[in-house]
Amino acid sequence: MDIRSQKSEVRSQRNLISLLVLFSVFCFLFSVIGCGRKAEDEEVSKVPVSVMEIKRGDLKEVLFYIGDIKAQDQIEVYPRVTGKLIENVVKEGDRIKKGDIVAYIDRDEVGFEFEPAPVTSPLEGTVGRVYLDKGSNVSKNVAIAKVVNMDIVKVRIDVVERDLPRVKVGQAAEIKVDAYPDEIFRGYVERVSPVVDLASRTALVEIEISNPDHRLKPGMFARIKILIKEKENVLIISRDAIIREDSSNYVFIVKDDNKVHRQKIEIGLHENNKFEVISGLSEGEIVVTMGKTRLKEGDLVEIITD
Repeated sequence: MDIRSQKSEVRSQRNLISLLVLFSVFCFLFSVIGCGRKAEDEEVSKVPVSVMEIKRGDLKEVLFYIGDIKAQDQIEVYPRVTGKLIENVVKEGDRIKKGDIVAYIDRDEVGFEFEPAPVTSPLEGTVGRVYLDKGSNVSKNVAIAKVVNMDIVKVRIDVVERDLPRVKVGQAAEIKVDAYPDEIFRGYVERVSPVVDLASRTALVEIEISNPDHRLKPGMFARIKILIKEKENVLIISRDAIIREDSSNYVFIVKDDNKVHRQKIEIGLHENNKFEVISGLSEGEIVVTMGKTRLKEGDLVEIITD
C-alpha cells in the first residue's frame, strides 16, 4: 500500500472515531433530557389537593330565624280623671307591684276642690317609660307611663310553611343578641299558631326565654336557632368534600399510594357546613376537599397542607 492510501485510511478511521464520539455524546444528552422530561411529566401528573380526615362528632339540625325581644306582659297606664300632672311617683327602671301609685293628678274641675287623684299600675313589673313631666295636662286617653314584666321575655317569629311541620311546642331554642355577642340565651317554643297567613304563607311561633336579671330588653334584635334534631358520635364530613351528581353524593378517597378512588356516599343530618355520613365512608379515611373537580378515578395527587 502506498503512502497516499495509508493517509486516506487514517483519515477515514479518524472520521469514524469522531462520528462515534459525537453519536455517544448525542445519546448521552438525549437520555439526560429524556429522563428529565419523564420526571417532569411524572411531577406534573400529580394533582395538588387539600384533604380532611373523617372523624366522629355531634350534630344538630336547626332552623334559623330572626325576631325582636318582647316583654311577657306590658301595659300603658292611663289616668281615670282629667287634670294636671302634679307628681311622678316613679321613674324609669323602678320595680313596682300591681296597685302601686305611679303619679298624682290635680283634677281639673272648676268650683270644686279634690284631693290629688292617684294613678295606679294594673300590672306588677318594671317601669319602662314615663311619658309626661310634672305640670303636663292629662286626659283619660293620654298614657302616663308604661309598665312591663321582663322576668320572662318572648320572641315572635314568622315560620315559613315548609318548616312548620318540624316545629313543635317544647323544642329548645338558642337566642343571641348584639348586646352580648359571645353569649347564648336558652329558651323553648311556647306556642305554634294553628293557622297559616294567606299572604305571607307563614305561621306565628312564639319563643319564651327566662330573663330574671333583665339583661334582655324589649326591642332588642334577636337571632334564633330552633333545635329540630340532635345526633351524637356520628361520622362527619365537610360540605367541601361532597360532589353532587344525578341526585347522588360522591367523594374522592385518597389511598395509601396517593391515588384517589371515587366513592358514593349517603348523607343525613347537617349543621352549617357539616354533614352526617350514613354510609360509604369509615372513620379515619382521607377525602379530598379542594381540587376535586380536576380529579378522576385513579389520579395521583399531592396533598397540600397549610
